[in-house]
Amino acid sequence: MGGSWVVGFLVVVGFACLVGPVWVDGYPAEDLVVKLPGQPKVGFRQYAGYVDIDVKHGKSLFYYFVEAEHDHGNKPLTLWLNGGPGCSSIGGGAFTELGPFFPSGDGRGLRRNSKAWNKASNLLFVESPAGVGWSYSNTTSDYNTGDASSANDLLLFMLKWYEKFPSYRSRKLFLTGESYAGHYIPQLANAVLDYNAHSTSFKFNIKGLAIGNPLLKLERDAEATYEYFWSHGMISDEIGMAIMNDCDFDDYTFTSTHNESKACNDAMNKANEIVGDYINNYDVILDVCYPSIVQQELRLKKIATKISIGVDVCMSFERSLYFNLPEVQKALHANRTNLPYKWSMCSPVLNYSETDPKINILPILKRIVKNHIPVWVFSGDQDSVVPLLGSRTLIRELAHELQYKVTVPYGAWFHKGQVGGWVTEYGNLLTFATVRGAAHMVPYAQPSRALGLFSAFVRGSRLPNTTRPSIDE
Repeated sequence: MGGSWVVGFLVVVGFACLVGPVWVDGYPAEDLVVKLPGQPKVGFRQYAGYVDIDVKHGKSLFYYFVEAEHDHGNKPLTLWLNGGPGCSSIGGGAFTELGPFFPSGDGRGLRRNSKAWNKASNLLFVESPAGVGWSYSNTTSDYNTGDASSANDLLLFMLKWYEKFPSYRSRKLFLTGESYAGHYIPQLANAVLDYNAHSTSFKFNIKGLAIGNPLLKLERDAEATYEYFWSHGMISDEIGMAIMNDCDFDDYTFTSTHNESKACNDAMNKANEIVGDYINNYDVILDVCYPSIVQQELRLKKIATKISIGVDVCMSFERSLYFNLPEVQKALHANRTNLPYKWSMCSPVLNYSETDPKINILPILKRIVKNHIPVWVFSGDQDSVVPLLGSRTLIRELAHELQYKVTVPYGAWFHKGQVGGWVTEYGNLLTFATVRGAAHMVPYAQPSRALGLFSAFVRGSRLPNTTRPSIDE
């Protein structure tokens, strides 16, 4: 009897392989990543593949999903998006910042990230919008896009992803990201709230937003860049005062400064010249990578010397090498249409709206917190692109508009006995935190402190204000 059952099961599985998807523990077997080239052995599963969001237009978004390292069945789901607009969340978040692996020094293998966020949550990364990374559309006009269509496509993606992974439909959902995800994540949350308001059946179990160094209000964030240059000794008093006196950042645009006065443009050009090309504006304390030297050392079969204060400054170069290996794309079920261009961190084909970056995100955040969804904004303090100086002011102004009282006075938070940064909270729903020694990509520069912050966020607890070890340490 037992032998007949086994034979029958194998026949059913074999038939399913021919006519439809096979499911493993409720997950799609065809998306299971058995093992990535050069990957260390791990005990959790990975999935990757496509979600078709518009069959008529041939529009599909590529995703990478990683189970939590332990007890994945009881941990929440966290979506992470990178910004750009038009940059890859898989290249950024998944394989440079908070995912379980980093590219190795030769760009042909992987090494473990000991501070990966899948210690605290299941993680989902999406290349969005279509035209980013391996996501694509067969309709060229789809590459002319902006915030509204990106949010709608992500909402569709999530609904269809839940069809692939139905056991996650009821899980707590956290929406996270950085940089231009300051637009992506709040607008996706806004679309989710609209969907929940009109749905009579399934509703997203959204429990919080956390966005790092986010673009929230362009004119304030742009002005903060030059305040940061001045406050960190990167430009002179004279240039700093000229910018503050001559520039009206209300007219600032994302792609150029052509709306500014000549005096303002001259001062900003001078500031950028003084800062120079040998500083990483996204992390002003890091050294920069010289790809030509790395290429030469790789040809000589050496591991390039490119470590700055414990961080591999050439990881982006290694990542590009890795993702363009045919065996890597095959293992990830990626590039199924043989795109006519190489994988790159930011899209070579996307034509993103030039006006959408000027959208003020604060009214959207206001709606989100009024729906009792916690919002955390965290800022690496070494970022001059979207500095904490702007984000802190904007969150305080939002709290004032909401008439929220200070529930955690501005002060230090601690991680492993050291100051992790500074934090304040308003109305038990709105948190602003800095991460000491981090930059635009917080988990990249300060992985341990970033994991401590994220763990507190998904637990719904405040950042520790004493030197006593916290639960994630």
